[in-house]
Amino acid sequence: MSTNLRRIRNETGRTQEEMAHLLGISARYLGSIERGKVSPSVTLLGMFADALAVNAGELIAVSTPRGKRGRD
Repeated sequence: MSTNLRRIRNETGRTQEEMAHLLGISARYLGSIERGKVSPSVTLLGMFADALAVNAGELIAVSTPRGKRGRD
């Protein structure tokens, strides 16, 4: 989730400080989330999704590296 959050936030052109202010959290806490040190609550996850105009599933989706997919 942390990688997706950082990527999508950057794609929208928002800084950590702007995003943190918008959500009512500290930029330090947001940085910890983006580094994967802490996990946000479900409520905060929804707030991230709303602020970034994405589905919460996009934030928590796990991408599989190319060539690593299982063979069926």
